Amino acid sequence: MEVMWLLCSLVILVMCLTVQAQLKTGFYSSTCPRAEAIVRSTVESYFNKDPTIAPGLLRLHFHDCFVQGCDGSILISGSSAEKNALPNLGLRGFEVIDDAKSQLEATCPGVVSCADILALAARDAVDLSDGPSWSVPTGRRDGRTSLSSQASNLPSPLDPVSVQRQKFSAKGLDDHDLVTLVGAHTIGQTECRFFSYRLYNFTTTGNSDPTINQAFLSQLQTLCPKTGDGLRKVPLDKDSPAKFDVSFFKNVRDGNGVLESDQRLWGDSNTQRVVQNYAGNIRGLLGLRFDYEFPKAMVKMSSIEVKIGGQGEIRKVCSKFN
Repeated sequence: MEVMWLLCSLVILVMCLTVQAQLKTGFYSSTCPRAEAIVRSTVESYFNKDPTIAPGLLRLHFHDCFVQGCDGSILISGSSAEKNALPNLGLRGFEVIDDAKSQLEATCPGVVSCADILALAARDAVDLSDGPSWSVPTGRRDGRTSLSSQASNLPSPLDPVSVQRQKFSAKGLDDHDLVTLVGAHTIGQTECRFFSYRLYNFTTTGNSDPTINQAFLSQLQTLCPKTGDGLRKVPLDKDSPAKFDVSFFKNVRDGNGVLESDQRLWGDSNTQRVVQNYAGNIRGLLGLRFDYEFPKAMVKMSSIEVKIGGQGEIRKVCSKFN
């Protein structure tokens, strides 16, 4: 059984690397030279009005890639579409992608895919949040299927590390990729309803999650009172929620992770090692290391099961099939 699992993982990894090689940096250099600049200016205009759009765009790309690959299927509207699956109901940033697509269609119609816009917008969102920038291989095409029923494999804030590992491994991503990509939570937010059980009724006996730092527990209980508004938003990084840095990993190390799935990364020896490497003690040097590793993990994730060549389509409007 273990041998079969290993063989399957190797096949998925080889497929991902092969596709990644077929995507190309500067894919639109001759067909739509201003493509990346148009996406960047669009993201920047929304970011300047509301910086919290950055984690929204990053999450939108992540959720797209984990269902049917990075093919823009998350953008399709419709009652049975992927975006209506329970794990996707809080997604935001659709208007940014639609705006960029509208401008691109006016400049070079039928050329730039919605899937590529998602990948470029995620990169720009990180860069605008004082994080790293990187060259995004492009050439993805848009999928022709979007079903909410296929979104069941998305990671959940309730997942133990073993389940997170299975879900990431199924996409050709290892423990290092898992921890590195979860580091995107350094600029994320969540709602009280997704973690308040940790504060008041962790094991249905009225206790709190013992892995939460006691001082931080009091802070969270103040932000999310027992009978309070479950929709209230709380930063996933209590120290520098608007800056893309290693603070998130220090919080996980110190018992200050907000989501159970994040804090559990410290309880597994393999993922703990990666968290510790990023958290460390010297902010500057280790911050640069995360800046180096995160782009690598993003390029790898952005290549999951992409459609290229004659596959799929180039949508005219991102929210509907041609």
